[in-house]
Amino acid sequence: MALDKREQLVEQAFRLFYRQGVYAVGINKVLDESGIAKKTLYNHFASKEALVAATVSYRDSLFRQWLFGRMDAVAAGKPALMEAFMALDDWFNGRVAVMPEFHGCYFINVSAEFSDLKHPIHQQCAEHKQAILEKIREQVVLAGGDESVANHVALLKEGAIVQAYVGGDLQSALKARRLLDQLL
Repeated sequence: MALDKREQLVEQAFRLFYRQGVYAVGINKVLDESGIAKKTLYNHFASKEALVAATVSYRDSLFRQWLFGRMDAVAAGKPALMEAFMALDDWFNGRVAVMPEFHGCYFINVSAEFSDLKHPIHQQCAEHKQAILEKIREQVVLAGGDESVANHVALLKEGAIVQAYVGGDLQSALKARRLLDQLL
């Protein structure tokens, strides 16, 4: 099924923003790459920030569907948590067809560009992180852990992403998974 113009704009803008950064990519580049007219863009989005917010929503939906799907495909509790780190390893190493090539965490990257904690886009990124923490917390409780364990697991996840991207350690998810196994 063909994407509508709005979806095309969001997906193209996401790809460009994810690879190059929000502030580094101008609207004209998004339009050139998508082949969509400026008038069409502004029929769907009042501003570049509105387009950025749509890309954050798009990525949030895609990421949750992918990660939660992986976790839900195995037994709840510890197996689901262990699977989350296998999913991260697959993502870091380019083995996930539904996820674009790994360029770090889109939510960290975008929130850094909208660094005011009260900015709606920054808050949108924080809400994504909170939703992931809630999923982790749910699985930790099923594995017999508590709030502090859930926070540690979330730190392992975030640390693995940062180490993979900033440090180039594409084995970081597997290393974090071994720590998770000890923690649980």
